[in-house]
Amino acid sequence: MHAMTTTEIFLIALLLIFTAPYLIWRGLRTEYYAPLVVVQIVCGILLGPGVLGAVAPGYYEFVFNPQVITALNGVAWWAVMIFVWIAGIELDLKQAWARRGETGVTAGLALTVPLMFGAVAGIAMLQLPGWVGPNGQPWQVVLGIGMACAVTALPILVLFLEKLEILRLPLGQRVLRYASLDDIAIWGVLALILLDWERVGRQAIFLVGFAVATYAIRALMKWLQERDRWYVSLIWLAACGFAADWCGLHFMVGAFLSGAVLDGEWFDRKRMDQFRDHILLAIMPVFFLSTGLRTQWDVGGVAVFGAAALLLFASVAGKLAGLQIAGRILKWEKGEASIIGWLLQTKALIMIIFANILLDRGIITNETFTALLLMAVGSTMLTIPMVTPALRKLKALAGKGG
Repeated sequence: MHAMTTTEIFLIALLLIFTAPYLIWRGLRTEYYAPLVVVQIVCGILLGPGVLGAVAPGYYEFVFNPQVITALNGVAWWAVMIFVWIAGIELDLKQAWARRGETGVTAGLALTVPLMFGAVAGIAMLQLPGWVGPNGQPWQVVLGIGMACAVTALPILVLFLEKLEILRLPLGQRVLRYASLDDIAIWGVLALILLDWERVGRQAIFLVGFAVATYAIRALMKWLQERDRWYVSLIWLAACGFAADWCGLHFMVGAFLSGAVLDGEWFDRKRMDQFRDHILLAIMPVFFLSTGLRTQWDVGGVAVFGAAALLLFASVAGKLAGLQIAGRILKWEKGEASIIGWLLQTKALIMIIFANILLDRGIITNETFTALLLMAVGSTMLTIPMVTPALRKLKALAGKGG
């Protein structure tokens, strides 16, 4: 009998990756609670060792053998680099600077309060063994968990704002400003956590070299036609990813920086939206699957789910508390703080990328990663059901006021 080649098994894996989420999403009509992106993440967990590997270990080992996983990881790395690069380009720092007082207060509270809540949850988790990775220090794990609770997933937030039909409205633009500022802080904190004193010389070289290269790439981009900017910027992305990984940060930090130093106005907005959508449709599902393959319950299922519940509470309560404080300081309309708080606690994707990096570097264990992943899925699934009725109520109040 003909033995299946690695290519054939790889294509079986792709069939699973694309078919299972679509059937669940369409068949169960989950769009209101769980958009396709969230279903894909959940399916990644279900196809991982914790579920499929436990139910059908022989089939799991056959499909997701080392060669197939290596091939999937290569696709996933490039997909997520492109996605993070787009997130960097879409940061609207000019708007944030123009309204820096209000944006700074709100973004600061939206970040620091859930970070503190998450750090306390992390300290509580560390009272038990099994959460600190082989290369991690307790302070790195606590700060990493705190930051994971504070993260806002800007690309998913854009999708949700479009779905709620408020993306181009003043409220939607305000939310994007706050999230944009926090996105920079997320990558800054990640760079601090990943700071490698053995490679600090390389990291200094990277920062100096990146500053010089940024000046050159910006000058080149202004000179190029738009169609060439797309191609050259992908070369720039690969170069920055390599340089950041070489110096001990992470290729994802380089990917974000490579986009953040480019101006969004250099690219056609419609084409950028389509490009992001195509990446989400065609290759990001592979990243979600590779993420699911990392989920484990070796500490004990109850402990992992308990940690996920604790982190979900810290994340949601911290974000809502921070926005309530901001609302009082800035005298927002009644109900606005709650809506903005629920929107900004959308976590999937960026938090998962953040947690993947911590796991790659051995700072957290697979069990910590699993708890963070479950928290990200839970918080993202809560957003639309919580915001939709609150928005309706706010519009009704505005109508009465008018």
